[in-house]
Amino acid sequence: MFLATLITFALLYATDAPLYEAELIFPPEAFHNHSSSIVETAGGDLIVCWFHGKGERTDDTLVISGARKNKGDSTWSAPFIMADNQNLPDQNCTLFIDPDGRLWLFWISSIDNLVRSYFLKYRTSIDFEGDGPPVWNWQDAIFCRPRDAEQFFPKYLESRIEQIKASTEIGEDRKKQILSKIEERRDVYSDKLFQRLGWMPRQPPIMLTKNRMMLGLYSDTFDCSMFAFTEDAGVTWEFSQPLAQPGIQPSVVRKQNGNLVAFMRDSPVVRRAESSDGGMTWTPDPLEIANSGSSVAALGLRNGHWILAVNDVPEGRHVLTLYLSEDEGKTWNVKRHLENLEPEMGSGHYPTLIQTADGSIHCTYTHEDKQKFEGKTIKHVRFNEAWIKAE
Repeated sequence: MFLATLITFALLYATDAPLYEAELIFPPEAFHNHSSSIVETAGGDLIVCWFHGKGERTDDTLVISGARKNKGDSTWSAPFIMADNQNLPDQNCTLFIDPDGRLWLFWISSIDNLVRSYFLKYRTSIDFEGDGPPVWNWQDAIFCRPRDAEQFFPKYLESRIEQIKASTEIGEDRKKQILSKIEERRDVYSDKLFQRLGWMPRQPPIMLTKNRMMLGLYSDTFDCSMFAFTEDAGVTWEFSQPLAQPGIQPSVVRKQNGNLVAFMRDSPVVRRAESSDGGMTWTPDPLEIANSGSSVAALGLRNGHWILAVNDVPEGRHVLTLYLSEDEGKTWNVKRHLENLEPEMGSGHYPTLIQTADGSIHCTYTHEDKQKFEGKTIKHVRFNEAWIKAE
């Protein structure tokens, strides 16, 4: 099996033949299915999760659903439950397999159906090969205490107001909306409870060393991101200072020199920041790729190239584009659409990217196409770098 994997991997990189496959993980339905994540197991199976229900934080029936496609199978399993804090809305799930072969599921539940009360949880499994859902052997909460929060947030409030007023990227009507929202939440910026609640995951963590995991988090309350770290498999956690710039739902890749680069959702462009101290502090690094204020996904390939998946239109989520960089994000000269639908006729958004053992790239995302079907599903595509370059 190991030799076969090596041969497949070598062939994928030795040939320039474009590869593209697409499928729906389950039939489209009227329910809200959103914010997916995907992993490959050591045995070559694929596991996907997403949240499922009638809406978002106001829907107490939301659950974390999952499905699997075992190696050699041509179809996905029927969906199953991955997590359910009963009578609370469960959202924003992400999956990860660490170097010790442990499967992690991170997600949040809202305590009062508002963004301010999102409560961060995780569970782990060492028994997730085979059929059906993982067998979970541990579950815990992550209590967030942003570094220097009491000093950071009041200063960030005032600097954010000045940034918005001075911005040439935001129209006057939009400025008024944002400033009004901030003023409504002014008291929250000095409230310890809400400085520590409301932090959400979106993209999977990365390993900085064999034991040190870094998980990107973000807050809709404060419209900013931060990072959580553990070196003991989740027993204890430490936190960075929040990033003093707009941008949420960070997706991180590592440069060859060890620096970390975070790509974040915002409008009208993708936000980017770089860290040279292992993710504890970050410096803004402007990027001129459009974003309609929707989740982005970044992936560093084994050959050193980077991929960025983004809704690169001024408004809407009907266009989902892959960007390719061969120089660690200095230039993004190659791009190809994963979805290119007419406005109001569908969407492809909230992507997650992985590269599997055979070298191919996988992306899952929320999908609807009103010209082909009614409802919403999670779409899975498998492709290679040659396909991105082939257009």
